[in-house]
Amino acid sequence: MSIQENYHKIKSQIPANVELVAVSKFHPVEKIKEVYDCGQKVFGENKVQELLTKVNELPADIQWHLIGHLQTNKVKYIAPFIDTIQSVDSEKLLLEINKEAAKNNRIIKVLLQVKIAEEETKYGLEIAEAKEIFSNYLENKYPNIEILGLMGMATFTDNKNQVKSEFLVLKSLFDELSTFKKLETLSMGMSDDFKLAIECGSTSVRIGSAIFGVRNY
Repeated sequence: MSIQENYHKIKSQIPANVELVAVSKFHPVEKIKEVYDCGQKVFGENKVQELLTKVNELPADIQWHLIGHLQTNKVKYIAPFIDTIQSVDSEKLLLEINKEAAKNNRIIKVLLQVKIAEEETKYGLEIAEAKEIFSNYLENKYPNIEILGLMGMATFTDNKNQVKSEFLVLKSLFDELSTFKKLETLSMGMSDDFKLAIECGSTSVRIGSAIFGVRNY
């Protein structure tokens, strides 16, 4: 199927109240433009350098989400334009985003990335760390930050029960934090597990290969 056909097929499987982030990492601007022309406005990139090469070549109304691990020394490059940083995995990073947002006279939207997977290679805050940061946020420690919600990646496994249990851990934390301040975004689920993620309460899914095909590394 074509990219456009892939996109419409995926869109038909996602409820209207769930946001689709089209993960365009490793794909050229021509392919991204094809998906954009289908009406998609939210795209996710993993690496700052790649994102910077694409921003000026694509329409200005695209809402860019940074979904990969972000180094503090790279924040300044995306602070002027990034819509949402989904991968906040330390308070050190959050403080840097807050600082650069202030320099650009912006409020930058973020998600706290929580480690729910078993793999050591996956980044993320421990649940206690996420709670502490959220408490600090409620005390206005990060005035140029808006915490929209949480993001997590499940273990890469065929064991659906394990994946479901990990998603439900994140959903439980999301619900708990929402009792203090209503959160709107629970970002979990990718090409292989987005349907299960939506069943578990996801409000935003990050889908790349099911739309764009196999990535060009």
